[in-house]
Amino acid sequence: MTIRFAWLALGAASVLFHVGLIFSGLVPNLISRPVHMLLALPWALIGTARTRAGQVSGVILTGLGAGACIWVAANESALGDQYGALSGAPQVAGSLVLLIVVLEMARRAIGWPLPLVATIALAYGLLGHLIPGEFGHPGMRVESFLGTLTITEGGIWGALTGVSVGVVAIFVIFGAVLNAGEAGQGFMNIAGAAAGRLRAGAAKVSVIASALFGSISGSASANVASTGAITLPAMLRLGYPASLAGAVEAVASSGGQIMPPLMGAGAFVMVELIGVPYTGIMAAALLPAVLYFLAVWFGIDAYSHRHRLAPIPPDERPSWNEVVVTAGFFLVPFGVLLYGMFVGGFTPQFAACLAILAGFALLLVDRRLRVDGRKFAQRLETAMVGAGRQIAVIGSIILCAAIVVGVLGITGLGVKITSLILSSAGGALWPALLLTALACLILGMEVPTTAAYVICVAVAGPALIELGLEPLQAHLFVFWFALLSTITPPVCGAVFIAAGMVDESWLKVAATSMALGVGLYLIPLAMVANPGIIRLDGDPLGAILSAAVVAVGLALVSRSLIVPGRPLWRIGLAMGGLIVMFVRPALLAL
Repeated sequence: MTIRFAWLALGAASVLFHVGLIFSGLVPNLISRPVHMLLALPWALIGTARTRAGQVSGVILTGLGAGACIWVAANESALGDQYGALSGAPQVAGSLVLLIVVLEMARRAIGWPLPLVATIALAYGLLGHLIPGEFGHPGMRVESFLGTLTITEGGIWGALTGVSVGVVAIFVIFGAVLNAGEAGQGFMNIAGAAAGRLRAGAAKVSVIASALFGSISGSASANVASTGAITLPAMLRLGYPASLAGAVEAVASSGGQIMPPLMGAGAFVMVELIGVPYTGIMAAALLPAVLYFLAVWFGIDAYSHRHRLAPIPPDERPSWNEVVVTAGFFLVPFGVLLYGMFVGGFTPQFAACLAILAGFALLLVDRRLRVDGRKFAQRLETAMVGAGRQIAVIGSIILCAAIVVGVLGITGLGVKITSLILSSAGGALWPALLLTALACLILGMEVPTTAAYVICVAVAGPALIELGLEPLQAHLFVFWFALLSTITPPVCGAVFIAAGMVDESWLKVAATSMALGVGLYLIPLAMVANPGIIRLDGDPLGAILSAAVVAVGLALVSRSLIVPGRPLWRIGLAMGGLIVMFVRPALLAL
């Protein structure tokens, strides 16, 4: 009971701190960002421990990390006067503690790959002057290198961590509050009412529910685990092949990370990196996300002909009364959020705070509109603990990725890799796009989507922009391709989870997922060939027309991959779809 209360108190402290920052005015970055890490330490280092040794080492590392964070925050003004140069052995030791603790936080939160990339980056920063040729660097004093990473805003306390503190955390709290109440059931009921009566209704319910749930979760794995717990048994009971059921859930859930408003924290990072307002990024991302789910829908419809997939039986569909009541549990907070941003003119994080307050109020009642104090306390605890844990996971990822980005900037390696991409592509855009896509796929196999996006866009983004892409176009392209690893072997997290839930070979689920999720491979390229798709806020009619053309192409390609037929007929369909999406725009541009 004591341990449970401690986690609840820590979660509440994290929620109050991050929400309080929005209402309290400006707090120096070298105070707010170390406190953000301080609140994440126990979740990442102790909460993830599975053995006694892990718990003991977690407590020790948490104490060391907390001391280092407090040192930075307490001496914020004095450290600012040092201009990034550490002074004396104690400061060097404190800097090393911070970096080691950040690496271990990320390792315990998400595994080895990202910390390993960050460790290699640190080794390059310290020893890169020994590398001959253009990929070496002139070198710098250890005190200056470590100081830039740990006592200035050029490393772990940089702009990425600022996004985690000031925006991502707020939307994570928003999602946690909605998930603790009846919003999830509202998503399922709306999906069931909208698509349950259609052919392959259970699969289409999964698509709609995952799109809605993903708009607040921003995590493919969380999406599979939550919506899949309801949709997968329903699909299997109705006679779906296990590989198809698992693929539908994996592919639909992966789309959550590209569906506004949350987008797996990617939208908020883009705001900081390119300076486009959050509402502008939402508008640019909306039609491509809709196209993705349309492509999945086309694929499901094609499979329904092959397997004769029936609608959901009427007695298993929600009543309209249930739909209306439960829909309010997410429509009210979402309405507050959108009203605050688009009508009230508030910042996204301030509008989200207002939506959080509305969400907390709705925790008082259940789907039968009854007030239950005991259930309210349980929901409140779920929201606080869930928010604290998720803030810590994302914070651990972003702090670790910030090390990599910091080293790229300090050493100039990012510019050198950009030059390498340009020279390898021969100064042509499309070869550079394919090289970038390959890099995103490889990196995304090992690190979470947001981290893969940040690292890839840091090195490839400037090259793509130099070759003619708009900054937002380049960033969306990289972010989409950082998602490929969720359904693409050999490392396909969403597929593994779904395959385990349906007890099917992951290879079969992955093969079906790649056919269903063909939009994930083609839409980023289509955004380049049809740039009007991302201009919904500037030219809505043109954007919708461009999206309609791409939708036709996706339907043709999807059908060619799924519907049985003569090989030449299927090849013709695929070629027709590719011509509509890529050749037609090029001809019109001539």
